[in-house]
Amino acid sequence: MTQRGQNPWPALPGGVLVAPSLLACDFAHVADEIAAVTAAGADVIHVDVMDGHFVPNLSVGPGFVAKVRRCTTRPLDVHVMVTDPAYYVERFAEAGADSISFHVEAAGNPQVLIARLHELGLGAGIVLRPATPAAVIAGFARQVDLVLVMTVEPGFGGQAFEPDMLPKIRAIREMVGPGVRVQVDGGIAPDTARQCIQAGADVLVAGHAIFDAPDEALAVAQLRQAAQEARGS
Repeated sequence: MTQRGQNPWPALPGGVLVAPSLLACDFAHVADEIAAVTAAGADVIHVDVMDGHFVPNLSVGPGFVAKVRRCTTRPLDVHVMVTDPAYYVERFAEAGADSISFHVEAAGNPQVLIARLHELGLGAGIVLRPATPAAVIAGFARQVDLVLVMTVEPGFGGQAFEPDMLPKIRAIREMVGPGVRVQVDGGIAPDTARQCIQAGADVLVAGHAIFDAPDEALAVAQLRQAAQEARGS
Protein backbone atom coordinates (compact mmCIF):
# COMPACT_ATOMS: atom_id res chain seq x y z
CA MET A 1 0.00 0.00 0.00
CA THR A 2 1.24 3.47 -0.87
CA GLN A 3 2.19 5.44 2.23
CA ARG A 4 0.26 8.67 2.69
CA GLY A 5 2.45 11.69 2.07
CA GLN A 6 2.43 15.22 3.39
CA ASN A 7 1.37 18.00 1.03
CA PRO A 8 4.18 20.54 1.46
CA TRP A 9 2.63 23.65 -0.08
CA PRO A 10 0.47 24.85 2.83
CA ALA A 11 3.42 24.66 5.23
CA LEU A 12 5.94 26.49 3.04
CA PRO A 13 6.57 30.18 3.73
CA GLY A 14 4.72 32.89 1.88
CA GLY A 15 6.40 34.98 -0.76
CA VAL A 16 8.53 33.73 -3.62
CA LEU A 17 10.05 30.23 -3.38
CA VAL A 18 13.19 29.02 -5.15
CA ALA A 19 13.15 25.46 -6.54
CA PRO A 20 16.44 24.30 -8.10
CA SER A 21 15.87 21.82 -10.90
CA LEU A 22 18.04 18.71 -10.62
CA LEU A 23 17.86 18.26 -14.39
CA ALA A 24 20.79 20.69 -14.60
CA CYS A 25 22.84 19.27 -11.72
CA ASP A 26 25.91 17.02 -11.91
CA PHE A 27 24.25 13.59 -11.61
CA ALA A 28 27.54 12.02 -10.57
CA HIS A 29 27.49 14.20 -7.43
CA VAL A 30 23.78 14.72 -6.89
CA ALA A 31 23.94 14.42 -3.10
CA ASP A 32 26.60 17.15 -2.96
CA GLU A 33 24.61 19.33 -5.35
CA ILE A 34 21.48 18.98 -3.22
CA ALA A 35 23.45 19.80 -0.08
CA ALA A 36 24.90 22.90 -1.73
CA VAL A 37 21.57 24.35 -2.87
CA THR A 38 19.96 23.46 0.46
CA ALA A 39 22.69 25.34 2.29
CA ALA A 40 22.11 28.21 -0.14
CA GLY A 41 18.49 28.41 0.97
CA ALA A 42 16.54 26.49 -1.66
CA ASP A 43 12.94 26.00 -0.54
CA VAL A 44 12.02 23.04 -2.74
CA ILE A 45 13.90 20.49 -4.85
CA HIS A 46 12.43 20.13 -8.34
CA VAL A 47 12.73 16.84 -10.24
CA ASP A 48 11.93 16.65 -13.96
CA VAL A 49 10.72 13.27 -15.23
CA MET A 50 10.67 12.67 -19.00
CA ASP A 51 9.48 9.50 -20.71
CA GLY A 52 10.88 9.99 -24.23
CA HIS A 53 7.32 9.90 -25.58
CA PHE A 54 5.35 12.87 -24.27
CA VAL A 55 8.58 14.83 -24.68
CA PRO A 56 11.50 13.80 -26.92
CA ASN A 57 13.96 13.08 -24.13
CA LEU A 58 14.52 10.70 -21.23
CA SER A 59 15.56 11.68 -17.73
CA VAL A 60 14.86 9.86 -14.46
CA GLY A 61 12.34 7.60 -12.78
CA PRO A 62 11.04 6.61 -9.34
CA GLY A 63 14.35 4.99 -8.40
CA PHE A 64 16.15 8.30 -8.76
CA VAL A 65 13.51 10.08 -6.69
CA ALA A 66 13.92 7.45 -3.96
CA LYS A 67 17.67 8.11 -3.88
CA VAL A 68 17.10 11.87 -3.77
CA ARG A 69 14.62 11.41 -0.91
CA ARG A 70 17.45 9.99 1.20
CA CYS A 71 19.57 13.09 0.55
CA THR A 72 17.22 15.83 1.68
CA THR A 73 14.33 16.78 3.91
CA ARG A 74 13.32 19.54 1.52
CA PRO A 75 10.02 18.96 -0.31
CA LEU A 76 10.41 17.02 -3.55
CA ASP A 77 8.40 18.64 -6.31
CA VAL A 78 8.17 16.10 -9.15
CA HIS A 79 7.15 17.30 -12.62
CA VAL A 80 6.07 14.35 -14.76
CA MET A 81 6.38 14.94 -18.49
CA VAL A 82 4.85 11.59 -19.39
CA THR A 83 2.10 10.29 -21.64
CA ASP A 84 0.22 8.48 -18.85
CA PRO A 85 0.65 10.40 -15.59
CA ALA A 86 -1.98 8.34 -13.75
CA TYR A 87 0.21 5.25 -14.17
CA TYR A 88 3.12 6.89 -12.37
CA VAL A 89 1.43 8.73 -9.51
CA GLU A 90 1.60 5.97 -6.92
CA ARG A 91 5.09 4.90 -7.98
CA PHE A 92 6.46 8.37 -7.37
CA ALA A 93 4.47 8.69 -4.16
CA GLU A 94 6.09 5.47 -2.93
CA ALA A 95 9.50 6.81 -3.95
CA GLY A 96 9.07 9.84 -1.69
CA ALA A 97 7.63 12.62 -3.84
CA ASP A 98 5.83 15.30 -1.83
CA SER A 99 4.10 16.94 -4.78
CA ILE A 100 3.46 15.78 -8.34
CA SER A 101 2.66 18.07 -11.25
CA PHE A 102 1.25 16.58 -14.45
CA HIS A 103 0.48 18.02 -17.86
CA VAL A 104 -3.11 18.89 -18.64
CA GLU A 105 -2.38 17.83 -22.23
CA ALA A 106 -1.65 14.26 -21.05
CA ALA A 107 -4.50 13.79 -18.57
CA GLY A 108 -7.80 12.36 -19.76
CA ASN A 109 -9.58 13.51 -16.61
CA PRO A 110 -7.45 16.00 -14.66
CA GLN A 111 -9.93 16.30 -11.79
CA VAL A 112 -9.76 12.57 -11.04
CA LEU A 113 -5.97 12.70 -10.95
CA ILE A 114 -5.98 15.81 -8.74
CA ALA A 115 -8.31 14.04 -6.32
CA ARG A 116 -6.08 10.95 -6.26
CA LEU A 117 -2.99 13.01 -5.49
CA HIS A 118 -4.79 14.65 -2.59
CA GLU A 119 -6.03 11.25 -1.36
CA LEU A 120 -2.37 10.21 -1.22
CA GLY A 121 -1.61 13.32 0.83
CA LEU A 122 0.48 14.85 -1.95
CA GLY A 123 0.53 18.29 -3.44
CA ALA A 124 -1.18 18.39 -6.83
CA GLY A 125 0.02 20.53 -9.70
CA ILE A 126 -1.21 21.07 -13.23
CA VAL A 127 1.20 22.02 -16.02
CA LEU A 128 0.64 23.87 -19.29
CA ARG A 129 2.91 23.74 -22.32
CA PRO A 130 3.55 27.10 -24.03
CA ALA A 131 0.91 26.50 -26.71
CA THR A 132 -1.81 25.53 -24.20
CA PRO A 133 -4.05 28.48 -23.28
CA ALA A 134 -4.85 29.29 -19.67
CA ALA A 135 -8.57 28.81 -20.32
CA VAL A 136 -8.08 25.03 -20.59
CA ILE A 137 -7.70 24.73 -16.80
CA ALA A 138 -10.37 27.24 -15.79
CA GLY A 139 -12.80 24.59 -14.52
CA PHE A 140 -10.43 23.08 -11.95
CA ALA A 141 -7.57 25.56 -11.49
CA ARG A 142 -8.49 26.29 -7.87
CA GLN A 143 -8.53 22.60 -6.98
CA VAL A 144 -4.76 22.27 -7.33
CA ASP A 145 -1.94 23.47 -5.10
CA LEU A 146 0.03 24.97 -7.96
CA VAL A 147 -0.13 25.72 -11.65
CA LEU A 148 3.13 25.35 -13.54
CA VAL A 149 3.48 27.58 -16.59
CA MET A 150 6.20 26.24 -18.87
CA THR A 151 8.08 29.23 -20.21
CA VAL A 152 9.91 27.00 -22.71
CA GLU A 153 8.83 23.89 -24.58
CA PRO A 154 9.24 20.99 -22.12
CA GLY A 155 11.79 18.27 -22.78
CA PHE A 156 15.18 19.97 -22.72
CA GLY A 157 16.99 22.17 -20.22
CA GLY A 158 18.87 25.33 -21.11
CA GLN A 159 16.32 26.88 -23.48
CA ALA A 160 15.70 30.61 -23.76
CA PHE A 161 12.76 32.10 -21.85
CA GLU A 162 9.67 32.84 -23.97
CA PRO A 163 8.44 36.32 -22.95
CA ASP A 164 5.06 35.79 -24.60
CA MET A 165 4.23 33.50 -21.66
CA LEU A 166 3.93 36.54 -19.35
CA PRO A 167 0.29 37.28 -20.26
CA LYS A 168 -0.56 33.63 -19.52
CA ILE A 169 1.05 33.93 -16.08
CA ARG A 170 -1.07 37.02 -15.40
CA ALA A 171 -4.23 35.27 -16.60
CA ILE A 172 -3.59 32.25 -14.39
CA ARG A 173 -2.85 34.37 -11.33
CA GLU A 174 -6.16 36.16 -11.85
CA MET A 175 -7.87 32.79 -12.34
CA VAL A 176 -6.55 31.08 -9.19
CA GLY A 177 -6.32 34.01 -6.79
CA PRO A 178 -3.85 34.07 -3.89
CA GLY A 179 -4.50 30.54 -2.63
CA VAL A 180 -2.72 28.62 -5.41
CA ARG A 181 0.97 28.79 -6.21
CA VAL A 182 1.95 29.84 -9.74
CA GLN A 183 5.21 28.20 -10.74
CA VAL A 184 7.39 29.02 -13.75
CA ASP A 185 10.01 26.83 -15.38
CA GLY A 186 12.25 27.48 -18.36
CA GLY A 187 15.00 30.04 -18.83
CA ILE A 188 14.53 31.39 -15.30
CA ALA A 189 17.36 33.70 -14.21
CA PRO A 190 17.25 36.97 -12.22
CA ASP A 191 16.02 39.10 -15.13
CA THR A 192 13.32 36.70 -16.31
CA ALA A 193 12.38 35.83 -12.72
CA ARG A 194 11.68 39.50 -12.07
CA GLN A 195 9.29 39.64 -15.05
CA CYS A 196 7.50 36.44 -14.01
CA ILE A 197 7.04 37.60 -10.42
CA GLN A 198 5.63 40.91 -11.58
CA ALA A 199 3.16 38.89 -13.67
CA GLY A 200 2.09 36.85 -10.64
CA ALA A 201 4.47 33.87 -10.31
CA ASP A 202 5.66 32.89 -6.85
CA VAL A 203 7.67 29.66 -7.38
CA LEU A 204 10.82 29.87 -9.49
CA VAL A 205 12.21 26.67 -10.99
CA ALA A 206 15.79 27.32 -12.07
CA GLY A 207 18.28 24.80 -13.37
CA HIS A 208 21.26 26.09 -15.32
CA ALA A 209 21.06 29.51 -13.66
CA ILE A 210 21.88 27.80 -10.35
CA PHE A 211 23.85 24.64 -11.09
CA ASP A 212 26.03 26.14 -13.84
CA ALA A 213 26.84 29.21 -11.76
CA PRO A 214 30.34 29.48 -10.24
CA ASP A 215 28.69 30.13 -6.88
CA GLU A 216 25.38 28.35 -6.33
CA ALA A 217 24.66 30.24 -3.11
CA LEU A 218 25.10 33.54 -4.93
CA ALA A 219 22.84 32.34 -7.74
CA VAL A 220 20.05 31.54 -5.27
CA ALA A 221 20.61 34.88 -3.53
CA GLN A 222 20.34 36.72 -6.84
CA LEU A 223 16.98 35.08 -7.53
CA ARG A 224 15.76 36.16 -4.10
CA GLN A 225 17.02 39.69 -4.73
CA ALA A 226 15.12 39.72 -8.03
CA ALA A 227 12.00 38.65 -6.12
CA GLN A 228 12.40 41.47 -3.61
CA GLU A 229 12.88 44.00 -6.41
CA ALA A 230 9.88 42.69 -8.34
CA ARG A 231 7.69 42.96 -5.25
CA GLY A 232 9.04 46.34 -4.31
CA SER A 233 10.47 45.26 -0.96
